[in-house]
Amino acid sequence: MNVIFHEDFYEVYAGDPAAAAGRMEAVVKAIEGRVTFVEAVPAAEEDIAAVHTRAHIEQVRREGVYAVAALAAGGAIQAARTGLKEPCFGLIRPPGHHASAGSAWGFCYFSNMAIALERLRRDGLIKRAFVLDIDLHYGDGTVNVLEGRGYVRIYNPSTNDRNDYLKRVRDKLWAEPVDIIGVSAGFDHHREDWGGLLTTEDYREIGRMVKEASEAHGAGRFGILEGGYNHRVLGRNVLAFLRGLEGIEEK
Repeated sequence: MNVIFHEDFYEVYAGDPAAAAGRMEAVVKAIEGRVTFVEAVPAAEEDIAAVHTRAHIEQVRREGVYAVAALAAGGAIQAARTGLKEPCFGLIRPPGHHASAGSAWGFCYFSNMAIALERLRRDGLIKRAFVLDIDLHYGDGTVNVLEGRGYVRIYNPSTNDRNDYLKRVRDKLWAEPVDIIGVSAGFDHHREDWGGLLTTEDYREIGRMVKEASEAHGAGRFGILEGGYNHRVLGRNVLAFLRGLEGIEEK
């Protein structure tokens, strides 16, 4: 599987957990040799401006994080475009699902998922999309940006029961056909992370369900990194999800 990445994502660009030293290194160590890394390129400002206000873009620039945030958004576009043909993952940061058109919080700056899907839509490559947000926290920014645009269904599962969580994900994935499934892949719902619920095998199962639904619908599939802050387990959780997304049973 191709994984979109750039060494600039190692940069500690802020003081929050998403930007922490060692976080990306933990994932790269777990997946290298099992994936093909493709270098991310920054999103064009016109792609960012299709989602965010000029005032917000300038605020991100003033905060000194525009370059890395644009690189993350560009990586998301590449992952989505590749995902139309084969499964792909964007190993990117900063995350984006708390970024709305004119504001952002929760370690986010630009709405990476929204920027990616809007680019595909403008290019005439998709008409319908489904976003599965498996991060512990509700992806309010993705909803704020995309919900009113008429072509995207968004689901943020919320339950304290593992089996119910997986059933809800399965039901939503199969609800209606789409052209692409995008996963906002946060791993902070893991039993050893902030959420304390899901297992590593659950992430493999979620990836597998996305694969089966996308193939049944003739849809593309991709994921991009959102949360996940326990460096000790993050890498193996990402690897499990990628294996499921690709249909590989290797443990």
